Amino acid sequence: MHQNTSDAINAVSLVHSYDGKKNAVDGMTFNVRRGEVFGVLGRNGAGKSTLIKVLTTLIRPTAGKLTILGMDPSHKSEEIRARIGVVQQDESFDFTSVEGNFDIYGVLWGIPKAVRIERRERLLKEFDLLEIRKKRSFDLSGGQKRRAQVAREFMHDMDILFLDEPTVGLDVIMRRNLLDLIKEQVKGGLTVVFTTHNLEEADYLCDRIAVVESGKVIALDTVENLKRLYGGKKTVEFAVEGSSGIELVRAVEQSLDGESTLKVLNDGTALVLTEDPKKALRVVVEASQKLGVQLEWLNVRKNTLEDVFLSSIGEQRSGN
Repeated sequence: MHQNTSDAINAVSLVHSYDGKKNAVDGMTFNVRRGEVFGVLGRNGAGKSTLIKVLTTLIRPTAGKLTILGMDPSHKSEEIRARIGVVQQDESFDFTSVEGNFDIYGVLWGIPKAVRIERRERLLKEFDLLEIRKKRSFDLSGGQKRRAQVAREFMHDMDILFLDEPTVGLDVIMRRNLLDLIKEQVKGGLTVVFTTHNLEEADYLCDRIAVVESGKVIALDTVENLKRLYGGKKTVEFAVEGSSGIELVRAVEQSLDGESTLKVLNDGTALVLTEDPKKALRVVVEASQKLGVQLEWLNVRKNTLEDVFLSSIGEQRSGN
């Protein structure tokens, strides 16, 4: 990959190992363009948080090349930290009020008092925190804490904001509100790196997405292109209760052609991604009749980002 001056981050064959045996980040190559929201999508344990620690200079990569804002973090870590913001899952400054949080951040960043007050007031308003400004952070709800955590990062000027699963523990409405607030802040050209295991969030917020599994980037593109990766395939869903469902899945898998992919979700629902849904339906129905089992659910729909995600992971595992 060639270094591009429009890249905020450029990583080539990036590796990090905690013990020298297993790589938490295992040869990742990707770029983050300036002014985009870049999603890192993966399940828990996929390597997302380790990657964020490397990108924010908290830990050094074991191998590979990395530039952040055109700088090498092994030599320019302090300069890089001065130009980035980081919102991790851990809370901080719970002993003081919301507005006190903002003041502490402003002081730590060396922001003059007049500027600090102006920014604090603007951010409290933009992130809908005015009514709780005097409350201690310890007494806030989960959604209020998250809003305050994200908002206070904007007390200082930054080029990149790293958000490590900032919506964990929030309900659907609070999640969407926080994502909308982030969207508003990036309109000025801020670059955002956003990690999540929530597919809907990635679809809603991100310009491009890197799907990560076992420390590797297994797919990287825009959301729409990722959905088109499988040639406009559709998804056939089916489910059978009890042990007979396992038998049916095995029978269907054996009868599918090489162009179709079968995955089973935790709730037992089976998904077949296919370019020929009529054929897949026929395979499912014939297999159920042959085994003498009753289908509880059978449906055909367009593929989603979740289908692409599941298929990407399936292809990665089958290739190992």
